[in-house]
Formats: sequence, structure tokens, C-alpha cells
Amino acid sequence: MTNHPAELLKYHAWANQTIIGRIKELPAPALSQEVNSSFPTVAHALSHIYVVDRMWYLVLTGAGMPEAFQATMALNTRILGSIDEYAVMFEELAGQYGDWIQSQDDLEQTILLDNPFAGVRQTRLSEIVLHVVNHGTYHRGNVSTMLRQLGHASAMNDYALFWYQAAASPTA
Repeated sequence: MTNHPAELLKYHAWANQTIIGRIKELPAPALSQEVNSSFPTVAHALSHIYVVDRMWYLVLTGAGMPEAFQATMALNTRILGSIDEYAVMFEELAGQYGDWIQSQDDLEQTILLDNPFAGVRQTRLSEIVLHVVNHGTYHRGNVSTMLRQLGHASAMNDYALFWYQAAASPTA
């Protein structure tokens, strides 16, 4: 039986590396060139995706949401100078998520989520994983739009493409 949350996390890691790989192909200023969009630069968008991924990882590994939010707040304004730095950060965090999900016996178990912005609710671990992936997909779309505004093509990183590439990969 397929572990769909684990597959979604693999997709999320693949999609992040796909868009980062595309940015690596562009002139270095594309990362920090200002655009009129959801974020002032591509680097800001990548930082935001990373910070939210990190915050939710802390929640999944036992931190309360207020504490996880506080622990990652300073990272939200941290803009890295190179796409290679982003690639390393995202790859390390994807590995941590992979280790975490492999250690889970019941992704349908609930935790009490005390969201400082929305209140308290019981939330399944699998729902948090889905949110992390959905959030990343949304903001990779922002990055694609920003790249087009800068005069560059983006890279396809749809879930369906992941299916076919994963099936064709000898390590899948």
C-alpha cells in the first residue's frame, strides 16, 4: 500500500530542487532582482517556503506551534546570497522530513495544534504534511511567475510530472 504522505513529501523535495535547479541555470542576479509580485525577490519567496517548511517540521517533531513559530521567525528575514545555499538548506530539511516520516507508525494520529493566528484544533499528522506540500506548491507558482516577470522561463514541477519521472528513475 502506498504511503501517500511520504510520496507527497518526496514530491515536495523534488519540486523544490527542480525549481532551484532552474534558478541555478539563470544569471545570478535573477535570485535577488526585484519584481512587483507576492515577494520582492525570488530569494524572499524561497526563504518563505523554507521557513514555513522548517516551522511545520518542528511541529511534527514535537514542538508546540507557538514555539516553532518563534524559533523560525528570525529565519523569515534571512535572505541567502546564492542559489546553492538554498539548495543545501532545502536538501537537508528534505532529509530530515524523510527520516521523520519513516519513523512514523500512524500518520492519522492527531495532535493538538495551537495556532497563534487561528486557534486550537486537533490535526492529523497527514494533514500537516498535505499543508506543507500544498503551501510549497502555491509559492513555487509565485516563483514561476516571478521568473517570467524577469524574462526567464520556469521549470515544470507539477505532481504529475513527478509521477512519470519517479517511475522512470532506477532509484524510485
